[in-house]
Amino acid sequence: MGTHFKGDKTEIRALDAYIKLIRAAESVLSRVHHQTGEGLTVTQFGVMEALHHLGPMHQRKIGLKLLKSGGNVTMVIDNLERRELVERRRDKKDRRFVNVHLTPAGAKLISKVFPQRVASVKKEMCRLTAAEQEELGRLCRILGVGSES
Repeated sequence: MGTHFKGDKTEIRALDAYIKLIRAAESVLSRVHHQTGEGLTVTQFGVMEALHHLGPMHQRKIGLKLLKSGGNVTMVIDNLERRELVERRRDKKDRRFVNVHLTPAGAKLISKVFPQRVASVKKEMCRLTAAEQEELGRLCRILGVGSES
């Protein structure tokens, strides 16, 4: 499905590519998350995965890693804390910061779910050849970096 916008060729090409990019990303994300969600939202999974691989960190850093607003991260962590999957602890070196840690239950859950997520992502990405995956990664990096306008 492309755009129905009636603009010049460069606008139509850009909108068509954008629509395809967003639809493909949402479609893959939906399939992967559906297979390995474990009752977590996509952002909750992202928080737990970041803590699992990078260790405890403060909420602002989590938000920067996940490209989420401070308010969104606070709500996500509140919900994970209610489920006893994470806990907030005051930073011993700088008491102004509160770091988020996985609880033992959270560590157990993400250790179980993450390998399933990897397998699901691999299955989705294997629709592309190795070279196509590398090219997709290169193109996404270009778009992701953006430019200062």
